[in-house]
Amino acid sequence: MAIVETVVAETSPEADKPAISATQKVLLTATVEAINHETREVSLRGPEGNVVDIVASEDIRNLNQVSVGDSLNIEYVQSMSIEVVAAVDAEAGIAVIAAEARSDEGEMPGVAALEAIVINAVVEEINLEENTFKLKGADGEVTEFTARDPENLKKAVVGDLVVITLTKAVAITVEHKTEE
Repeated sequence: MAIVETVVAETSPEADKPAISATQKVLLTATVEAINHETREVSLRGPEGNVVDIVASEDIRNLNQVSVGDSLNIEYVQSMSIEVVAAVDAEAGIAVIAAEARSDEGEMPGVAALEAIVINAVVEEINLEENTFKLKGADGEVTEFTARDPENLKKAVVGDLVVITLTKAVAITVEHKTEE
């Protein structure tokens, strides 16, 4: 069975500006049931007993280090945060950063990758009576939203910056079967 953890955090009602974050982590372990190093075909038994056959790409370095009984460990984390910050002459924008690393020659196969997207939107309008607000995005378009918590609208002002950060990360490692 995969292990899934979810954490959601919101700012306290006393905070100056609203913010929320949510993170979900999935941990999964599979066991190498069969491997053909010539064809790079690998059979993996998952935590529920299901078997999945894959063909390891040439990008997977050091496959020759892997044996039947080894464990494939996958950790996947995704998070999102939304934060309102006071700003002067703020501009909408978007930025993406990505990084990847893999094991060195001769080590057990492994890879880690991360992608983060940061979106800045400017508060263009707040309508307390209708419980709505409008944000101007990086493309210049203004979109209207309904507030989940009307009290948050009272903490924001036109011109504030809404910073949305989306992050995804994955790490895959292979460990030799431990001798008992």
